[in-house]
Amino acid sequence: MLTTVEAVIDEKGNVKILQPVSFQGTRRALVVVLDEPALPVAETALLSEAALAEDWMRPEEDEAWSYLKRATS
Repeated sequence: MLTTVEAVIDEKGNVKILQPVSFQGTRRALVVVLDEPALPVAETALLSEAALAEDWMRPEEDEAWSYLKRATS
């Protein structure tokens, strides 16, 4: 199974993955370096907001997470 995650590489060559990843055991990784500067994290979140809203703003999502609303009431 392939998993794609976003990361940034600093000026010293350190790779920082921008979201948590979880695997059992040690895994190999391939790094593709894009010929463009890293986006600030806030800008990345803003640019993805519209695409994510399509999934989040559905009645099915409200129903799936409704137990959290009841627990805090």
